[in-house]
Amino acid sequence: MQDQVSDYLEFLTAEKGFSANTRAAYQNDLTQLREFLEPRAGIGSEGWRSVTVALLSDYVVSLRDRGYAATTVARKIAALKSFFGFLLDEKVLPEDPSEQLTSPKVGRPLPKVLSLEEVQTILAQPSRRLRTGETLRDDAMLQMLYATGMRVTELVSLNVDSVNLDGRLVRCVGKGSKERILPIHQTALTSIDAYIEFGRSSILRSIDEKALFLNSRGQRLTRQGFWLILKNYAQRAGVETNITPHILRHSFATHMLRGGAPLRNVQELLGHASIATTQVYTHLTSDHVRDEYIKAHPRAKEAPQAS
Repeated sequence: MQDQVSDYLEFLTAEKGFSANTRAAYQNDLTQLREFLEPRAGIGSEGWRSVTVALLSDYVVSLRDRGYAATTVARKIAALKSFFGFLLDEKVLPEDPSEQLTSPKVGRPLPKVLSLEEVQTILAQPSRRLRTGETLRDDAMLQMLYATGMRVTELVSLNVDSVNLDGRLVRCVGKGSKERILPIHQTALTSIDAYIEFGRSSILRSIDEKALFLNSRGQRLTRQGFWLILKNYAQRAGVETNITPHILRHSFATHMLRGGAPLRNVQELLGHASIATTQVYTHLTSDHVRDEYIKAHPRAKEAPQAS
């Protein structure tokens, strides 16, 4: 069981960009869960496949009996739900036992989002360096991620035949093995075309390799590898936010909504099963509308008159 926990913690670092402290908190939460589950019948031999919603409910009850605050219980439930979602995506489990598990209602933090100027500055970084196979790849990856809003796992899982340059489309496989066909705008398409034509061949080591984005050894780039590349360019751009690939996804969604895209369309592009997941971005656009209103309305900055 610990092997899967270790894989998940690596995922948190590579894809989510979690800090060492946050990763340690998740590790403690999952260790506590594992220590609760292992003495139960069947867990030792079958591992996580033996976990049921009833066992998880018992675990939640035990947390409440021990006097944990609602916010702490909610965090621990969020950690286990994220973990089981990861096991489902990695096909370790045939179904998610935590899907029906309820959590105490507490305030949900809004996702971090970059400004349009910050995104543009980061995306401009690869073209400012010497033109090589790696910089062409980096340019194509960053443009693709922000053009489509796909997850980094989906990005690094792309094969050469996933991209239809003539149709301006890319086919990606998301959570639950669900396929999405996403449009690519011309700026991103130009970068991807340049990488495929001139960059990839200089990195390629085997003609049998199907992966679109390759590392320096000519193999498929990993989530961790992409995160390090993104982090490097963010530092070069002077963006101080603790950058992660998911922040670019959040920024894509928020910028699309601010530009007038319907919520349902953004939901489809992101591959969200429920529109409720996408609606979190409407809070960010509401803040944007309010700020723009205050800046634009001729009386918004006027001090109230004394009565």
